[in-house]
Amino acid sequence: MTSPNELHEMTLEKLGQLFPIILQNYSDTWISLYESECKLIQSCFLQSDIIQIDHIGSTAIPGIKAKPTIDILLQVSEHIDSNTLKKIFTSLDYHSNERPDNPSPHLTFVKGYTPQGIKGQTYHVHIRYKGDWDEIRFRDYLINHKETAKEYETVKLKLADRYRNDREAYANSKTDFIEKINTLTRKENVVVKKL
Repeated sequence: MTSPNELHEMTLEKLGQLFPIILQNYSDTWISLYESECKLIQSCFLQSDIIQIDHIGSTAIPGIKAKPTIDILLQVSEHIDSNTLKKIFTSLDYHSNERPDNPSPHLTFVKGYTPQGIKGQTYHVHIRYKGDWDEIRFRDYLINHKETAKEYETVKLKLADRYRNDREAYANSKTDFIEKINTLTRKENVVVKKL
């Protein structure tokens, strides 16, 4: 039997081969998958532990192609420590994907990835303290500006073709487009809405 730690020991090249960038047509089931996982996550916390929980990423933007991974932004109370978060998400079959260069408690938990490839639905849960996070503003802007959402889809399709097996390059190459929108939303002081 293989362990999740094997994924952490793999090179980026190996991970790119194992988990290629494949974009799919938008699916209404992505909302249902988010809602179901959201309820599961909420059931493991006290109500006071969760500040806000949001469906983010391309699967939250109707009508555009996306990697079929459900991204969730979970804002937690500052009294929750990293060990508690790790215990909760481990109990839900998530694996920790820590990024020490980001501010505490910036943890990412992932589910659906195995050393043999994707198994079941993939989820990424991004943990943050309460804040005005760009991911929510970006999502809301694209939901409300369908032409810009289609531009983003076009960018992603080109990059997915170019970087099919290089997840880092794919993600990094989207940065300019994403930052352009984030700068715009900050200037316009776009109101963040709850979905």
